[in-house]
Amino acid sequence: SNKQPEMSEVNQAGSADAPTTGDGAEVSGEASQQQPQQQSSDKWLVALKDPTPGLNTLSQCMVLTDVTGDGENRLVVADLGDTRTNMRLRVYKGTALAMENTIIDLPVGVAAFYLDTNTPRSPAVAVASGPSVFIYKNMRPYFRFTLPPLDLHPLEEEIWAAAREGRASAVQVRGIIEDLRNQGASITGRSQRLLALHPDQLQEFVEAYKTAPLRRLSVVTALDTLKKSHSEEDAISCLVMGTEACQVQVLDPQAFTVLAKMQLPSPPVFLCSSGLFDVDYRIVAACRDGVIYQLRRGAKEATQGIRLRASAVGMIRVDKHIVVATMDRQLSGYSTKGKELWRAALPAGVTALAPLSLPSKGFNAALVAMDNNTVCVYKDKLEVDRLVTEDVVTGIRFGRYGREEATLVTVGRSGGLAIYILKRSAKFVDGAGGVGGPPAKQFSRLPLPKKTRLFVDQTLRERDCAVSMHRQFLHDLYRLRLMTAENYVQALETKATPISASKDDPVKLACTVQGVGPVFRLTVGLQNASLTTAIAGLGISFAYDGLLYRLEKVYIPVPYLVPGLTYNFSTIVECLTDKGIADAIKVYILKRDNDSPLVTGVVNMPVSESFVV
Repeated sequence: SNKQPEMSEVNQAGSADAPTTGDGAEVSGEASQQQPQQQSSDKWLVALKDPTPGLNTLSQCMVLTDVTGDGENRLVVADLGDTRTNMRLRVYKGTALAMENTIIDLPVGVAAFYLDTNTPRSPAVAVASGPSVFIYKNMRPYFRFTLPPLDLHPLEEEIWAAAREGRASAVQVRGIIEDLRNQGASITGRSQRLLALHPDQLQEFVEAYKTAPLRRLSVVTALDTLKKSHSEEDAISCLVMGTEACQVQVLDPQAFTVLAKMQLPSPPVFLCSSGLFDVDYRIVAACRDGVIYQLRRGAKEATQGIRLRASAVGMIRVDKHIVVATMDRQLSGYSTKGKELWRAALPAGVTALAPLSLPSKGFNAALVAMDNNTVCVYKDKLEVDRLVTEDVVTGIRFGRYGREEATLVTVGRSGGLAIYILKRSAKFVDGAGGVGGPPAKQFSRLPLPKKTRLFVDQTLRERDCAVSMHRQFLHDLYRLRLMTAENYVQALETKATPISASKDDPVKLACTVQGVGPVFRLTVGLQNASLTTAIAGLGISFAYDGLLYRLEKVYIPVPYLVPGLTYNFSTIVECLTDKGIADAIKVYILKRDNDSPLVTGVVNMPVSESFVV
């Protein structure tokens, strides 16, 4: 039809509204009807098939929300009409049209958001149309936000002023404006209309509009919402708008002022927002230049770009990934860092794209409507379900409708409205059991190596015997603590510690052995560990095997020990055996009038090297 190319020009996604071949050529309706009969899924119940509404809309112009706060979601559709007239905002309740409002310009997006905390909780509906965003509360006009005017080109402003004063004719005005356009300058809508007129109509147009104020207004090209400070479902949200001036603006939901403004290299056509505006957020924008840009909190310009193989016809967020459908019949998934995770080839051109979320089952996927009269459910790159429709779907939404939690609403190219309800017993199987996808052998288990199998068996044993293993661990731990305590008490009783345990005579002992044999020098170092008190009346005695060693000094008297100083005492040790064996020599630090030593040291003597050789 003639109206579909105009819709494509507004949204920069021509293949989203008309069937195309792989090279982008348009397919006629007869060729589309000649495709082989496909088997539809049995997971859906048909609630409504009405070919009479005459709707002309896209997925981004549809939303399911509770506009009246009575607990029943309604379908809000921005009808494009014939893209020039008869544009309306329609609200459906159940299977009937509940209310209708006129829209003065071509709508490009509809969003539902909460702008206050009043009860009962009912969201507002925002409709992006031309340079304005119309906000409805309880489906009544509430506020109109208009984008601020842009700066005028000085030469364009001067030529229109000259025309108003009679110093320039209509032909001269047209010539100057045409030169500006050829130079790539941005001109106003009035000047663009002037260039499109026949030469005979120039004078009449200039006379009619030369006295009107000259303004250059931008146009909203994409619309989305962003939670402001809380992540609850009914929390206050901000509006995120993409404009023809290559900007992304975040609108305050209460004061209706611009909170943030970011610049892009190209006008955005699809927006996906996540996070909280007051904390941290990320805005992903698919632009007309075939690049997906990312904007983060505090950024004034795009920081990262993903170059697509073809122009995007749809972009949604599924879980933490970005799913993009392109004109070359490809469905791709990207991470938030811009890495391509997967890519799937589609059997036909994409006409609509929407998310499918089932929180009760923990299942999230993408709904892909194609020009072969099918709507497919894709979990990543696997097709897990397929629904055959009677018409090519151009608008699609999934969510709660009325009191049903899982409802699919579709709008056909011929204007028909269809509503499907997902069965409560429906199960989506990833890969195996799905339509298409990889072969079944891909899901067979691979043989495990022996080490891996041993690790798995050990893990299973630990899981099954966790209680008994923990008890055995505690038993061994208590035994270790008991043995440690017993050895410590024994060391204190035998004075087998390097530092004296006596508070009156704190002596620190250190022994070294020098030499290679058979004659050694044994040096005993003593240090008074007290800070203020000197120690007197000490002596050094040795205990050893007389068959192995002979000492020059068996007893060494120790003089007055001053605090903080180290005193070294030496004796010669001679090895008497040639059998290459060694024994320990015990060093006792004795105190006069004490029947037990203060400190006991054990010196393990080395083997005499002369006997070893």
